[in-house]
Amino acid sequence: MDRVIKSVSLKAAAVAQLESMLGKGTHQVRMLKRAQVLLRLHQGLKPQEVAQQAGVSLATVYNITGRYNESRQLVDALEEKPRSGQPTKFSKAAQAQLTALACSEAPEGHSKWTLRMLADKLVELQVVASVSHQAVGEQLKKMSLSLG
Repeated sequence: MDRVIKSVSLKAAAVAQLESMLGKGTHQVRMLKRAQVLLRLHQGLKPQEVAQQAGVSLATVYNITGRYNESRQLVDALEEKPRSGQPTKFSKAAQAQLTALACSEAPEGHSKWTLRMLADKLVELQVVASVSHQAVGEQLKKMSLSLG
């Protein structure tokens, strides 16, 4: 059973913009695929043909079409929406303080810093309100630092 979708009709300026994007190839691959989908739908191809030619799933074609038809804005159809998730607790300043702390001498009675000790010290110094030892480890890994 085929899903019926509204046709995509683009203005001449939008078509020119999409063709320019595809000609340059300096955008993200996902964005270029979405541009290909919109152009092929504008040319009157069926969603199944568009999916096959653009190398995307049929659901992707329907999603892109729906996003474009909903707002009639290329930006909404081409760009990704912000994703949910908790923002990082480490600002640039907090990362710098974590680096300085990890590179400093370990507290008395310890030969080296542990992730838990670093997390506790960051909270004690009020660098962050709360943080887990796992988050500290992830930040150190991102900064290519090791406690070993």
